[in-house]
Amino acid sequence: MILSMTGFAAVAAELPGCSLSVELRAVNHRYLDLQLRLPDELRALDAALRELLGAELKRGKVECRVALSHATPGTASLAVNAERVAQLRDAAAEVLRHAPGSTALSIADVLHWPGVLTEPSLPPTVLAERALALVRQALAELAASRAREGEKLTALLEACCVGIEAQLARVEPRIPALHDAYVAKLGARLKEAGLDPDAERLKQELALFATKIDVAEEVARLAMHVGEVRRVLAAGGSSGKRLDFLMQELNREANTLGSKSVDAELSQAALELKVLIEQMREQVQNIE
Repeated sequence: MILSMTGFAAVAAELPGCSLSVELRAVNHRYLDLQLRLPDELRALDAALRELLGAELKRGKVECRVALSHATPGTASLAVNAERVAQLRDAAAEVLRHAPGSTALSIADVLHWPGVLTEPSLPPTVLAERALALVRQALAELAASRAREGEKLTALLEACCVGIEAQLARVEPRIPALHDAYVAKLGARLKEAGLDPDAERLKQELALFATKIDVAEEVARLAMHVGEVRRVLAAGGSSGKRLDFLMQELNREANTLGSKSVDAELSQAALELKVLIEQMREQVQNIE
């Protein structure tokens, strides 16, 4: 499967005493460029997140933003610290033992005692585990997004391959006729100059010069490169660099074909080929 380097994913989770959100944004880039934005509480995850993202992503500029929002004081549900209450009970009993006339603690006294009522929160290690899990979830969504974009890119590249083959089918049958017509045209010009085109030396020169405008080899290589593009697309994986190299080869052959053109239709076909190859090259820049 071909993967695009462009994608977006956003996930969030409500945790005791806080909310956690993760955003992943990816765009095309020559190499893998990771940019992490973490809250102070999760700075220690930098290395682990880079390892996690680097294991899944091969190329692209990727921004990972992790946001942590603590609950507003007083809005979160309260919990009774049972251990603190037990300590307070034992302390009150000890006071009553030494001072029997003392006033017993009321429920209001207990609830107002520091540390009895607490707002829920996560230990740092648990928070880090939840953050990593959320990043994994976002990474899975990003992979799905990039796969969908990859399918679209594959369809576009396949359409361009079909267009290139159509231009080659237009050119290939004309190659022998173009060759013969060019030789005849050179012979006529030699006669006009008072030379004998049938002379052995001139015939050799004509044949040698005519091979310089023969585009059969370029047409064959273009067809071969198109076949290789299809093979790479079918194989999938991290293939952007390979496809980029093939675009350079396709462009080189199209330029050579255009430079050898001695016919208006061949020139038009070469121009169409360059347009199609440029369209492919632009799309390939987005492939991982």
